[in-house]
Amino acid sequence: MKKINLSISGCMGRMGQQLIKSSKINRNFKLVSLTENRIINKKIAGIKPSKNNFDAFKKTNVIIDFTVPKCTLEILNIATKLKKRVVIGTTGFSKKEENLIKKFSKKIPILKAGNMSLGVNLLMYLTEIASKSLGNNFLSKVYEVHHKHKIDYPSGTALMLGKGIADGKRKNFYNLIGKKYLNKKTFPYSDKINFNSIRKGETIGEHAVRFSSGKEIIKLNHESFDRALYSEGALTAATWIMSKKAGLYSMRDLLNFK
Repeated sequence: MKKINLSISGCMGRMGQQLIKSSKINRNFKLVSLTENRIINKKIAGIKPSKNNFDAFKKTNVIIDFTVPKCTLEILNIATKLKKRVVIGTTGFSKKEENLIKKFSKKIPILKAGNMSLGVNLLMYLTEIASKSLGNNFLSKVYEVHHKHKIDYPSGTALMLGKGIADGKRKNFYNLIGKKYLNKKTFPYSDKINFNSIRKGETIGEHAVRFSSGKEIIKLNHESFDRALYSEGALTAATWIMSKKAGLYSMRDLLNFK
């Protein structure tokens, strides 16, 4: 099997660093370029990182992006012109930015996931099923914990879980978004979906969904203990998208969840 030429954007971040390690031991990939949103005056894994530009992505087959929304859109603009595939792990997009990603996906294959973990994506699937089954008799809320360095909140995964709740009820997610709490010990249920984000220590990731009727509570949760599970998931996504036509895909498509 011919190796897949890989570019990693956001190479100095936690996920970028983990991706470099995982790609080096994965025989399906050849790491050809690294990019950051600032100048890096040293080589990493034998490669001198650059800013996002045409030369950085010219030899690649697929770009894995773990940056910030502004950089992601910059990468997609370049990738579209070069006809390169993109796996997006970046989170924190606005509704307007989400719509721009959809436009780019009409020209190139894009897999976008707020979380690359198999377990988390199963949690999302189960959340949608539970929401559909429980209907309007249960209120719901989403709780997440990440390391103290994570800036955006709620996490992309928490928002995806919220969307799973909305999809289960066949309602527009943006109309159901409730309050977004930060570092609260407790937070209430409401007619909308409330979120509570905890930032502490070096926690890799914890997500939980709660459904309450007032008489009983149903809990669905997932904890991550090794960051490698995300990078391995991203590499699986990069392999999978190589055979796809232009379009916007998710881990749910990859895992064939109906």
